[in-house]
Amino acid sequence: MAVVTFVSHDGDKHQVPLDEGQSLMQVATNNAVPGIDGDCGGEAACGTCHVIVDPQWTDKVGLSGPAEEEMLAMNPERHPTSRLSCQMPVSEEWDGLIVQLPEFQM
Repeated sequence: MAVVTFVSHDGDKHQVPLDEGQSLMQVATNNAVPGIDGDCGGEAACGTCHVIVDPQWTDKVGLSGPAEEEMLAMNPERHPTSRLSCQMPVSEEWDGLIVQLPEFQM
């Protein structure tokens, strides 16, 4: 089974199984990953599922699209590889994916 690692700003790691057919946000909330709230339910309208993708993974997971850019533009902790995890449909190919959680989301 594929696994993703969420790393908090203070270094705590949360490894959870990926479940194809869900977004990365759903995977995180279903596994109680601290710092991923998903308040808007996956509509790219709140930014409470912001993650920073390890640069080694951007080719596989892609960069943010227009809806994400609108929300991320308002985020003071935005990075070049920032994504809204609600807009990331997971794939078994993502086994080993590492994402960082911004400090303000904790």
